[in-house]
Formats: sequence, C-alpha cells, structure tokens
Amino acid sequence: MLAFADPDLDNGPRTDRSATMRMCAVTREVRPIGELIRFVVSPSGEVVADLKRNLPGRGLWISASHQAVAEAIRRHQFSKGFKREVRVAPTLVADTEALLVRSVVEALAMAAKAGQVISGFSKVEGALGQRQAHAEIQALIHASDGAADGIRKLDALVRQNAGINDESRKFPVFTALTSEQLDLALGRSNVIHAALLAGPASKTFLSRSHALVRYRMADDDKTAGHAAKNSSIQTVRTRTTQQD
Repeated sequence: MLAFADPDLDNGPRTDRSATMRMCAVTREVRPIGELIRFVVSPSGEVVADLKRNLPGRGLWISASHQAVAEAIRRHQFSKGFKREVRVAPTLVADTEALLVRSVVEALAMAAKAGQVISGFSKVEGALGQRQAHAEIQALIHASDGAADGIRKLDALVRQNAGINDESRKFPVFTALTSEQLDLALGRSNVIHAALLAGPASKTFLSRSHALVRYRMADDDKTAGHAAKNSSIQTVRTRTTQQD
C-alpha cells in the first residue's frame, strides 16, 4: 500500500510498515521496495544509502541501479526531495555498491557459520555428484576472477546430473564476488568455487545477491526485469589462472 502525503519522502522507518511499493524520485514510477534503495540524511547532513530501511529520518527512494543513483546526483534530486541543502558525495554511486557488496559478504559468512556453504572445487564437485547433496544445493558461487576451466567443469556436471530440461533441479549461479571477497566471507584463502545449501541463512544471501546483481545490471526497466527474474550472472569475468 502507499500511505504518505509527500510523494518523494516516506514518513520514517517506523511508519507505513505494510508498504510494499514506493515511488522512485528519479523515474517517478511506483515499484516494489525490493527494486529500490532508500536514502536518508545523516546527522552531519550527508546522504547515505539505507539498505536495511531502518535508519531514522524520512527516506527518499531511488531505483536500485548505478544509472538511477547517478541521475539523481546529476539532477540534484536529493536536495529537491529532502527540500533542503544536503551533502552528496561524488562517490555515492560506488559507495552504495560497496555497501551492497559488504551486505552480500556478511550474509555469506553467516550462511557458512550455519553450515550452509560448501567451498572448494573438489567438495563442490563431490556434492554435485551425489544425488542427495545435489538436491540440497540452492546456488553455485564462482569468484568473478576465477579461471573459466573450473567453472565450465562444474556447469557441465550440473547439466549432466540435473538434466538440461529439468527446471525443478536448476539453480542460480552467482559470479558477483571476487576471490578475495569470498575468502573474507568464508575465512579461508583462494576460494574460487562454493555451493550454497538450503537454509534460512542461505535465503538471506540469495536475497542480497539479487539486490547487488540488480544494482549492477538494472539500468532500465527491461534489464531490471531480466535481472530480477534470472538473478544469476554478473556478466563480466576477469580470467586468471588461480584455482582452489
């Protein structure tokens, strides 16, 4: 529901809890809150992204994409929306992405602590080869800077065991994090491949990963829909010879 008088600002994080739709201050389109990012003004007067939607103060909502946030800066939309002078860092677009990446890394770390992550090529390969373990896998995770050979081998094993036309046994493949970021999340070195198992913590990781992919890819409505639907691939990979 939409329940606020000012079309640009909400009434704060503790109001309108049932609202599931908001208006983007840039495109003026009403969209699900999962496709938007809430921004607030810090006590020092600087605009910051509120990914968890719980920071105090009224919030301005922007479509979750590089382009939309950059356009908001170019149009001085934050000062207009908050109806006062605010400070907007020139790095806000990159800073927002960094926050999204950190949230994904933290979610993966929590999933690992809950025993919902398998890491290492051999262990992932073994899990994919076991029917019971394969059935519990919710997603594959590859480092964006990982060698293509290992990725190809695991993808081929998925197709071999699940069947190319078996939609019920397919799962997304995420390549949005670097090996260094995977190392940080999983507490070990040279992580290139991992598998996400079923569980509450893994759902949080999937949700946050979708948000990061959307931010990087969703630069128009068509792309946003594609990213949200498939929510799987960060398209640019830097190939290295590193392998775990």
